[in-house]
Amino acid sequence: MNRFITIVVLCFLTTGIFAQAPNPFPKTINVTGSAELEIIPDEIYVVVTLKEYEKKGSGKIELEKVKNDFLSTCHNAGMPDSVISIASYEGSSPRSWWNKKAKDELYATIAYQLKFTSSKKIDELVRQLDDNATQNFEVVRVSHSKIQEYRKQVKIQAIKAAKAKAEYLAEAVGEQLSVAVTITENQNDAPVVPLYNTNQLAWANKASVNGDWNEKGGGVDFKKISLRMEMNVVFALK
Repeated sequence: MNRFITIVVLCFLTTGIFAQAPNPFPKTINVTGSAELEIIPDEIYVVVTLKEYEKKGSGKIELEKVKNDFLSTCHNAGMPDSVISIASYEGSSPRSWWNKKAKDELYATIAYQLKFTSSKKIDELVRQLDDNATQNFEVVRVSHSKIQEYRKQVKIQAIKAAKAKAEYLAEAVGEQLSVAVTITENQNDAPVVPLYNTNQLAWANKASVNGDWNEKGGGVDFKKISLRMEMNVVFALK
């Protein structure tokens, strides 16, 4: 019993000692610094959807031929297999389900994801695509091969901006800045969104053939990736 009382007394004494410990930073200033950077994407991810189709005089063009022709087109445009991957497979019937007399036939669809380094590479492929087999052409994501390094640079600039802000605010009230107490990264790093300006694929092919792909403001036009970072820093005042 006496031992239990001794332990309880020691706990109270310890708590009292910590409660009386002086605050090492009695005066602080809390500021947020931000920085932005725009970069041109060098990783452009495109999904191309292909489908079996009927060709007059030849009947149904099977998926195997559609695939082989597409991959040959990609290789002719200078794209290695390493930047080509299968995104999905699908099958559908063009006939109405209630038409019992019609003979249903399944048309297979395949989607490929391609990785480009510039919009010019996309131009080269688009002008060679099979209009009959190509059902959709969509940019799904853009990025940069050094995106993490750029994010790091922007965060550093945001911290420097926070320090500069803290210095002139402290000076305004006759104080001097001391050490940084805490540094917190605000979760405002939004995902990179593809910015793509195009018309229908048929028009795109026509524009490429006529040589007025860029002159008339059409075709592929990527805006820069905008990186914005915010850093919250608490500084001690002298």
